[in-house]
Amino acid sequence: MPQVRDYYEVLGVSRDASLKEIKSAYRKMAIQYHPDRNPDDPDAEERFKEAADAYAVLSDDQKRSRYDRFGHQGVAGAGGAGFDPSIFSDFSDILGDVFGFGFSGGRRRGPRVQRGADLRYDLRLSFEDAAFGTETTLRIPRLERCEVCDGSGAAEGASASTCSACGGAGQVRFSQGFFTVARTCPQCRGEGRTIQDPCRRCGGEGLEEKERDIEVTIPAGVDEGLRLRLTGEGEHGRRGGPPGDLYVILHVEPHETFQRQGDDVLSELSLTFPQAVLGTRVEVGTLHGEVPLDIPPGTPAGKVFRLRGKGIEHLQGAGRGDHLVTVGLHVPHPRDLAEDEVGLLKGLANLQGVQVKEGGGMFEKVKKSLFG
Repeated sequence: MPQVRDYYEVLGVSRDASLKEIKSAYRKMAIQYHPDRNPDDPDAEERFKEAADAYAVLSDDQKRSRYDRFGHQGVAGAGGAGFDPSIFSDFSDILGDVFGFGFSGGRRRGPRVQRGADLRYDLRLSFEDAAFGTETTLRIPRLERCEVCDGSGAAEGASASTCSACGGAGQVRFSQGFFTVARTCPQCRGEGRTIQDPCRRCGGEGLEEKERDIEVTIPAGVDEGLRLRLTGEGEHGRRGGPPGDLYVILHVEPHETFQRQGDDVLSELSLTFPQAVLGTRVEVGTLHGEVPLDIPPGTPAGKVFRLRGKGIEHLQGAGRGDHLVTVGLHVPHPRDLAEDEVGLLKGLANLQGVQVKEGGGMFEKVKKSLFG
């Protein structure tokens, strides 16, 4: 049995190469060693397969992680350490759509299955639901396999026949210089088959639109813009292909009192001048209920108090953030004060030797008209 070369060496990339670098290296090798481009080179097809096998492992995060830890044994039977001809169906986005190549040396017969489309759902959450997590039900319209024809597209008792134009390949091929170029068959539109008596429910598509209720668990600590992936909850694939995924994009409503900074919650506390000067004990509202907070004498405006563990649960790992309380100073307008309160303030100003505005305003004029 021939020895399998290191996959990084095959593609000519470093072990810390990015996915973009890996894809670029594979693209170059696939073009260089494509069998249709090298009909007289017996080694080209093997090099082409070797590159495809390496790409199948290194482009998949889980397979690459196992390969980095355990080598070829870590990916044996998982798409690596042994070429799988069906792998070419995964590379059409890299080569086929750009260069029009036909894969697997022209021996592929029948159309490749199509993976179902991914779907997106934008979900709005309250501030509290994002902080504590919740469960909800989403009603998703999507294409599912037709129940009448079971996805075949043919009416009951009928069947699809092989396309006469492409012989079931789904592609027609022609030579262009030293390339053999493949194009989607215009007669069957890439299906590789034709249906004379289509299913009446789905019109021969094999899929029908339905609405499906999907239960979704929102974990505690999610934030604005987070994307949840529900594998296999997208649209069903054509010709028995796997379903796509559903991506739930989260949008968090603002809170009337709190703001969020990472996993910390921010709020403001307004103190009167006597409270700030003499100190006090107040109850602060948090996501977890009222919490007592001692304000020491001489607390300035802008002072921040930290209530540890009263914030939002960490999405990754245990524990919670903190609640940060910023002190503000409540300064009333003189017209909102009683006359004796104004007098006390003026007396304090005199004791401190500071100058304050005396009379002349609308407030003083109203007082004089009422009290003489």
